[in-house]
Amino acid sequence: MKTITTLATAFLVSMAAFGQETKKDTINALKEVEINNNKYKYKREKSTTVSKMPLNNIENPQVYNTVTSELLKEQVVTNFNDALKNATGVTRLWESTGRGGDGAEFYTMRGFSVQPTMVNGLPGINNGSIDPINVDNIEVIKGPSGTLFGSSLISYGGLINIVTKKPHQNFSGEIGYNAGTYGMDRITADVNVPLNKDVAVRITSAYQNENSFQDAGFSKSIFVAPSLSYKVNDKLSFLINTEFTNRTSANAPMIFLSRYSPLSFNSIDLFEQNYKKSYTSNELTISNPTFNLQAQMLYKLSDNWTSQTVLSRSNSKTNGYYSYLWDSANGDEFTRFISKRNGQTLATDIQQNFIGDFKIGNLKNRMVIGIDYYAQNILNASNNWVGAGTISLVNQTDSGAANLTQAGIDNLLAGTFEPNSDTESQVVSAYVSDVINITNKLSVIASLRVDEFRGKTSAYAAEEVKSQIAVSPKFGAVYQIIENKVSVFGNYMNGFKNIEPGQRADGPTNTVATTFDPEQANQYEFGLKTNLYKDIISASLSYYDINVKNRLMADATNPNASVQGGEVESKGVELSVTVNPIKGFNIIGGYSYNDSEVTKDNTDSGYLGLRPEEAGPKTLVNLWANYFFTEGKLKGFGLGIGGNHASEHKTLNRANIGTFALPDYTILNSALSYNNDKFNITLKVNNLFNEKYYTGWSTVTPQRLRSLTAGLTYKF
Repeated sequence: MKTITTLATAFLVSMAAFGQETKKDTINALKEVEINNNKYKYKREKSTTVSKMPLNNIENPQVYNTVTSELLKEQVVTNFNDALKNATGVTRLWESTGRGGDGAEFYTMRGFSVQPTMVNGLPGINNGSIDPINVDNIEVIKGPSGTLFGSSLISYGGLINIVTKKPHQNFSGEIGYNAGTYGMDRITADVNVPLNKDVAVRITSAYQNENSFQDAGFSKSIFVAPSLSYKVNDKLSFLINTEFTNRTSANAPMIFLSRYSPLSFNSIDLFEQNYKKSYTSNELTISNPTFNLQAQMLYKLSDNWTSQTVLSRSNSKTNGYYSYLWDSANGDEFTRFISKRNGQTLATDIQQNFIGDFKIGNLKNRMVIGIDYYAQNILNASNNWVGAGTISLVNQTDSGAANLTQAGIDNLLAGTFEPNSDTESQVVSAYVSDVINITNKLSVIASLRVDEFRGKTSAYAAEEVKSQIAVSPKFGAVYQIIENKVSVFGNYMNGFKNIEPGQRADGPTNTVATTFDPEQANQYEFGLKTNLYKDIISASLSYYDINVKNRLMADATNPNASVQGGEVESKGVELSVTVNPIKGFNIIGGYSYNDSEVTKDNTDSGYLGLRPEEAGPKTLVNLWANYFFTEGKLKGFGLGIGGNHASEHKTLNRANIGTFALPDYTILNSALSYNNDKFNITLKVNNLFNEKYYTGWSTVTPQRLRSLTAGLTYKF
């Protein structure tokens, strides 16, 4: 009951910030929290970030999945990739490389690559890995969402938004320890302290040290996230979230298949023979210190309008050794290339939103009007790339193994450098979105965004980027066949991407600098959402069709130039289900099928008519079921089982080079737990049958073998 009260208080505080403090809302909020705590651990019915206003899932014409903190605890999740395995239609392409600019993990969603770059609906840059300890829930928002979130940090397939834990008005906390295979030790703490009736502080933290399943490699991280809430009065409140991460790792180099020579591999067998080889050493580390801050002020202007002012700052650094293996195109050997990277990504975002809930005549309107300023700097002062040995898969040898020390690599890198660079970009945006309830059952949404993009490719060369303007609309409709139980929906959504300057042809051999227009993506989607049988079954079923136009293509008349006009179509079906058939029994599952094709391109590039490599597997399935005994002699015990399936993935797929497919796989996981008011003990096994499987994006990356994790949590 204490937990229920705690969650209820936190919910009411956040709702009050949006001016929703009515008796009816309070009762509904308490009911919702009680439901989620006792039965519905795997879903959040309302979001304030997906539409930038409070909106229930069943009345939102956009599809999104939530991965809750309760589910993460149940599965003993210690990394972000395992968390996202619970989201429909999402799988990882690249592990974190730690390199500057884009060193975070890459996933694929609806046929397009995406990185986790949003925190509480705002930019949160990270060149390493994300610790799940501060996650209240993860919102996987589907489709090109440029209208409300811009283009700088999201994908045409959607975006990954992390909703963090917030302070509340009850003292509570928990301390946990996890021990696992491959030398994994993890200590976590989550403590909430109300300083008085208006001010509360919460600190989440984690320390983790873990080795690789391969012959070398490790990661060590410290994460601390202090947050503070201050309710000045009934109208004004402040919320400050901060995150400090310091991660050091020795990462296995990604194995790149050649992009420029005919494919010389036709089987996964050689890679499987070298499955546990890392081709690195624990001396060659890379560090990723990261700082994120979000400060928001909420002011209730009237009974109908609330002002939200937000400042977001990110600082993500890269310092250390990054290497990759490049295919020698002889069916056997790879050359190791290595560099010592030194980079930094700085980001600032300022938003001003006005959130309204009002009537015009008999029509209820829920509206957000906002302006957004985003600035980003990517600095680079790294060494150049050098060759550091040749790896033979056939002979399982490494000619550069003796040099895999800091001294050895530093000697190879001596005197090499890349020119210092400072890439700048600024985006100024204005947007408006209005949800209109035409009747109690029928609502429509209309949204529009205007972006102006400016940038500079090098601060030292002062290469200014010509201003680009993009307009992004969004329309949707929801009809609730059974009010709050069954709805049908449809949407048109737009996304865009500003293109950096490049070269256009000036004859068959010469080029001249030029600017390009933004790319545009348009999605049409329709489907069904349900909350049936006293909310026992929550599901969404949708069909989508995304068409991306104006992509850059190689110029057939000049190999050094580009032209616009390329097109990609991505369409598919997604089904997500959350079920609570009986007390204590919870199920979450998803199925997705994606069909992507390059429909317009220069034929010489090899992509035309084929599935893009970033699209990932066509079919993905996720499932997790857990039964928790609520009475009798076994009260407190729980048993969970589930896993993931992915179809074959064409990691390299080009007509002029060839196709290399990573095999399909099915991974099973299980967990056994005991839980009471003070303690939680869990034993979790991942990859139960020790299957060898791979991910990639023109790469071949072995994934972790069987691992066992034991967790103990003390709650107070």
